Amino acid sequence: MNDTVTSDQHLVIRDLHVAPAAAPDAAAPDKEILQGIDLTIGKGEVHAIMGPNGSGKTTLAYALMGHPSYVVTRGEVRWKGRNLLELSPDKRARLGMFLAFQYPTAIPGLSVASFIRSALNAKLQGIDKNPDVDPTDSLRGGTSMREFRQKMREKFALLKMDESFASRYVNEGFSGGEKKRLEMLQMAVLEPEMAILDETDSGLDIDALRIVAEGVNAMLNPNMGVLLITHYQRLLNYITPDYVHVLARGRIIKSGGKDLALRLEEEGYAPVLAEAGYDVDETDETDAARVPEALEVAR
Repeated sequence: MNDTVTSDQHLVIRDLHVAPAAAPDAAAPDKEILQGIDLTIGKGEVHAIMGPNGSGKTTLAYALMGHPSYVVTRGEVRWKGRNLLELSPDKRARLGMFLAFQYPTAIPGLSVASFIRSALNAKLQGIDKNPDVDPTDSLRGGTSMREFRQKMREKFALLKMDESFASRYVNEGFSGGEKKRLEMLQMAVLEPEMAILDETDSGLDIDALRIVAEGVNAMLNPNMGVLLITHYQRLLNYITPDYVHVLARGRIIKSGGKDLALRLEEEGYAPVLAEAGYDVDETDETDAARVPEALEVAR
């Protein structure tokens, strides 16, 4: 595969090292959370990242979207022919990247409809903010209010969500499941080409998990790649990955298919760490990927 095709159709991560921005010497190897990530995600592919708590899964998601709390100390990330690391977070989003947060933030006073329309208008302007495009003018590349309302209705129907969400303030008073469904609504309207879902299953009971997973499945298409970050295999009972990767000790130590996720559920992470040549401590032994029975009961 030539470099042009790879850059245009794949998110290419090479030797990515990431440290906390607040670290006294972020460039020091012992400060790095990610210590050399190599990963290629193509459009139409679903890649699941699994790993013990503290392994760097969320760090990877945030680093890819340019979160200021993390600094890339080495490596490169290329997407659609550009060096992603040179772009601000908003430009990465305009380029078709999307991050669904593990813990979405509430924004009192801002309605869901206004929030999503602002994001959609920003994306329509493009990464270089084409002066010929006015997102508020349907005659200059924008979406009219009528078109936006129709689009929202279509996405509400697709995700089986109540349209009353549109008038509520962003995540204010939302349950855990409602917050995650709102993330899916944003993704549905913005139609990203590369979606990063950071522990979408976190804090959800089984019914809410199934509903959110059905929303993700409804949006899967050949033009969108997905990086699905999860701690538990249970999410993969609903969303079938093409590839499963184990992230531990700041590196991807093993890759495989759905069978790898099932093995993690059965054995935990310790055997895979041992096979990769790492010493296994008590946390690794007890921090299995399986879900305790209590989590299988709706809370």
